[in-house]
Order: sequence, then structure tokens, then C-alpha cells
Amino acid sequence: MTKGWNKSDWRAKPRVQMPDYPDAANLAAVEAQLAKYPPLVFAGEARKLKKQLALAAEGKAFLLQGGDCAESFSEFSADNIRDTFRVMLQMAVVLTYGAKVPVIKVGRMAGQFAKPRSAPTEVIDGVEYPSYRGDIINGFDANMEARLPDPQRMLQAYTQAAASLNLLRAFSTGGFADIHRVHSWTLGFAEHDKAERYREISNRISDALDFMNAAGVNSENAPTLSSVDFYTSHESLLLEYEEALARVDSITGQVVAGSGHMIWIGDRTRQPDGAHVEFARGVLNPIGLKCGPTTTADDLKVLMAKLNPENEAGRLTLIARFGAGKVGDNLPRLIKAVQEEGAKVVWSCDPMHGNTIKAASGYKTRPFDSVLREVREFFQIHKAEGTVPGGVHFEMTGKDVTECTGGLRAVTDENLSDRYHTACDPRLNASQSLELAFLVSEELSAQRNAAQRVAL
Repeated sequence: MTKGWNKSDWRAKPRVQMPDYPDAANLAAVEAQLAKYPPLVFAGEARKLKKQLALAAEGKAFLLQGGDCAESFSEFSADNIRDTFRVMLQMAVVLTYGAKVPVIKVGRMAGQFAKPRSAPTEVIDGVEYPSYRGDIINGFDANMEARLPDPQRMLQAYTQAAASLNLLRAFSTGGFADIHRVHSWTLGFAEHDKAERYREISNRISDALDFMNAAGVNSENAPTLSSVDFYTSHESLLLEYEEALARVDSITGQVVAGSGHMIWIGDRTRQPDGAHVEFARGVLNPIGLKCGPTTTADDLKVLMAKLNPENEAGRLTLIARFGAGKVGDNLPRLIKAVQEEGAKVVWSCDPMHGNTIKAASGYKTRPFDSVLREVREFFQIHKAEGTVPGGVHFEMTGKDVTECTGGLRAVTDENLSDRYHTACDPRLNASQSLELAFLVSEELSAQRNAAQRVAL
């Protein structure tokens, strides 16, 4: 990917948001052990995802990226994986109907264990502790022993990621993903008293499937109706873990990040001369780059040149995260920077991270209306600029949690304590996720109809 680059070069660069392990020998032993393990994903899979993302950059596909804020060791179970996978499939069917293009399904799964934090310490019950940085680094419990960074946790993260991928691959090809089964689940959602506007879309999807079946196109003779491509992604925050799982592709000789199909760089770790950019620039995987209000046009140009020097389609996804009401102040200037460079990128909208507030009850939450507003602003700006809105990026779960307020089955501030299970940031629950997919589908359908009118 990059001449003269080595997967350990990041160690000579400034590092942020990473732990200082107290036992260097223990850390080295864990890295050596991980380096012997098989990669979790393979170069061919990463290349296939990159080709699909290249289509999203042109409006010929659409990216759906979603999953946990931070995966948990304690809540790891087959049921949780199944439920999140199921909701993502439901969302994808609804989005496919609206966009009339393939939907690329990328989970924040099997690797999303580390989280950047706004401060190195936090005060709990009057006592100051090192901040919880995700289960791959330290424990959530409020005691000094749990909060000490422990490299052995990387081995548990690898084991959990491998088991998750094994189950996801089985679900993807074993009949669970059959489109008729998936749509039957969505029909159940649309039966809700307040879901009339979504019921109409669901019925249209049913009619389309019935027509296909009558025409002889069904799961028995069209394998694409019973299986899906499903990819994994995470923020490549803990670089010792990333380097240990990086492998040389035997076909091309390029280095692949073996920890996940797609890795991204966060808004707090996108320093052009920093360690995280240095690692990501050399691997062949698709790369995501979070872009917030503090992202300058000049920095973005430097980052695009470093992360995608050959301007390869599908290589770089820019994930915009500004906050409702702030998209118009920020997205157009970044679009201009991309156009000035002639850069090939996928534009994706993360409406979660800019809309976190503290409820009166003390819980962090995200109002559903704010999330939806940012998505709509994202589409409006791209329409005005004549550019392609290529995807969406959500923190969500298949569980019936009460972490974000609003939605069809209205969660209020008073409800937040009922099932607030996240270890870090609030996630959309299954109902809110699917409702958002219907609303995004309407945006995609309106965009497609407008383009057709222009063409005529």
C-alpha cells in the first residue's frame, strides 16, 4: 500500500488516547502471542468490501454501518449478536427498497472494544479513578485494580471477536438472512398503532417480494435472497492489538489489518502526524475517518493525501459527525475541500456523537429527533452541493434498551433508568433503529425520484 512503510512505524509517532501499560514484559508477551494467532479477517474480504464502497461513492450502493458503542465482555452472548445482526438486516431491506441500490452491511462488531475518552480520569462517588477505556484495556468497576490497564485483556477480546465472527458468518449464509424471513420481522414492527406511515412501505416491499416469487425468483434459485455479505469494523484505537494482528497478504504482498474488514480513525485521534494515521495509512483495508466541527479543510486535505495517496475508490470513507443544527456550518466547507482535491470518498453520516446530552435524570442520552434532524441535514446539504450521501453510521443494539429518548415507542427521560445497559455512550434500541431506517429510506427514495426528474 505504501512504500517504505512498516506496521510498527506508528511507535515513533505521537500517541494519544492509548494506555500506558505498567508491565512492559507482560505487554510484549501478549503481543507476541497475538502475532501467532490467525487473522480474524482476510485480505480478499477487505478488497471485496473496498469494491463495494467504491460503488457507494458513486451512488450505486449505500453503506449501513452500525452496532455497539463499545462491546462488552460481560454482555457477550449469541443472543445479543443475533439480535443486532437481525435488526441490521431489517434496516438493510428497508433501505434497499428506498435507495433501489445494494446496501453494504458493516457491523461495529467483533473488535469495537476500545473507546477514546474526554479525560484521563473520572470521579466516582468522590474518588478519582483512571477512565474506563473499554474492556480490551481495563475494567468498568470503580476500583483501582479494575481500572489498571491489563494487556491480557487483548487475548480475551481476540477470543470474543473470533467467536462473534464465526456466528456472524453462519448467520449470513445459513438461512437466517433469508429476505422473506427478515421482512416478516419488519412487518411485525409496522403493526404498531403509530406506524401507519411505515406500514405502507412494508406493504410495498411485500408486494415486490410476492411479484419476484411469482416470477420464479426466490431463495431456492437465487442465493442472494437467502445469504448476505456482512462485514465488521471498529475504531483502530489500541495499536498494539492492531499491529499484532496485521498480516502480509500472500497475493499482493500488502499488509492487511487482520482485526476487522474496515477500521476507522476517530475525531480525537486523526492528527496528521500521529500514530493512528501512521498505522492506518499502510494497510490495504478500507479506512474510515471521523470528521467533526474542528476538522479544518487543510487538515482534511493532508489526511486524504496520507490515507489514500493513490486516490483509490472505496479506500476512504469520511464519516461526518457535527450535531443537529451544525451540519450546514461544517459539511459544505469539507465537501469543497474534497472537490478541490478531486478526491474519491464515501460520505457517511454519524448522527450520534454530536447529539449527546445529559438528561435531567443524570443519564447521558441522545434525543431521537436530534439524530433524525442531523441525518436530514446531511441529505439536504449533499442535494444542494450535488454530491452523493453514501451512507449512515449508527450506535445501536438489537436489545430493548432505554438509552436514547424519543422514537415511535417513546422513551422519556424518566424511562432511561429502566434498561440503561451501555458502558459508554447511549445506543438506539431495536425499535428506534428500524424506525430510523424507514425515515432514511424516505430520504433516499425522495433523492432518487428527484434525480430521475432531472434526468427527464
